[in-house]
Amino acid sequence: MKILILSVTAGGGHFATARAMEDMLKSKGADVKVVDIYKYINYFLYSIIDKGCAFSTSRTPDIFGAVYSYLENRNRPEFDFDALQLVNALCAFRFEGFIEDYGPDAIICTHVFAAQIINELRKRNKISIPTVGIITDYTIHPYWGSVLYIDHIVLASELLVYRAMKRGIGKGRIQTFGIPIHPKFCGKLEKSEARRCLNLPETGKMVLVMLGSLGQGDMFDISRHIRKVDPEIMQLIVCGKNKRLYSKLLKYKEDNRENGLYVYGFVDNVDVMMDAADCIITKPGGMTVSETLAKRLPMIVVDPIPGHEERNTEFLLNNGVCLEVTRTFPLEEAVYYMFENPRRAQAMSEYMAVIGRPRATENLSDFVLELIK
Repeated sequence: MKILILSVTAGGGHFATARAMEDMLKSKGADVKVVDIYKYINYFLYSIIDKGCAFSTSRTPDIFGAVYSYLENRNRPEFDFDALQLVNALCAFRFEGFIEDYGPDAIICTHVFAAQIINELRKRNKISIPTVGIITDYTIHPYWGSVLYIDHIVLASELLVYRAMKRGIGKGRIQTFGIPIHPKFCGKLEKSEARRCLNLPETGKMVLVMLGSLGQGDMFDISRHIRKVDPEIMQLIVCGKNKRLYSKLLKYKEDNRENGLYVYGFVDNVDVMMDAADCIITKPGGMTVSETLAKRLPMIVVDPIPGHEERNTEFLLNNGVCLEVTRTFPLEEAVYYMFENPRRAQAMSEYMAVIGRPRATENLSDFVLELIK
């Protein structure tokens, strides 16, 4: 059994989903190859997409959000043909040979751009194997309405079925397995045990702060807001790949003798950190949200990117599983609410158990393997 997983590195979460599927499918005996589709087709195009997405979401988020809203509001997005779809149609020709050489039994796409390329090949009868597209947010990006030839579209939740159908995705193509995450997020350690694993105090209030793999956002400001509420609250701050931020926070900790401040760079034990914390302060990326829901960890959302992250936040708020920091509801008030209203935090955790899909990776892998039997 050969399975080809196609993704795009832009955004991080799409590739993390691809890797989660790869690990699970390999554990079930499949031969799996994960490919960044633009990196294979044209490195220059890959660089433009990768850097362009990072720049637009971090430096010009309002423009990014305006473009997203425009795409959402088009009447018939499945019949619109813009420049990006034209590029992907041309890229399909370059990728056809790769598929012939590898000879997969099924193709999984964890980014809509990859799905557009495979959609073009399906439309031209160049491939006939099963195809699956995974939407890695708690909304439906407008472009997913254009991939009419992808066999199955996987949603983060069954609550998104109506929205998907409005986007032109037929109900018979919809699967509601959830966003695939690493299986380690399925289990849960007792809080005291998790803290022992991290060499942290076993008692006391603790907040986990994660703002993406690149460590975006003003961590100093967040830390100060938390201290305003209660100087005794312990803070686990994960800087990701942002080495400069990591160094600055370590120096700040030493200069100010902040014993309750624990600073980390890029880590691979976020699952244990989630078990150790009482709540998480985070940006609402689809992967982080799915991991947090699986862990049933009360969530405070900050600085959603206009567009998909704003839609993720709406989904979370409407399902009662997060608080959102806004101009009129600052972070220190959100933290205060979280610790002063334990019944609200408990309710969040209970609702998370309802909408979370911790076993999405295994269930979707079984589904794909069944398709090619």
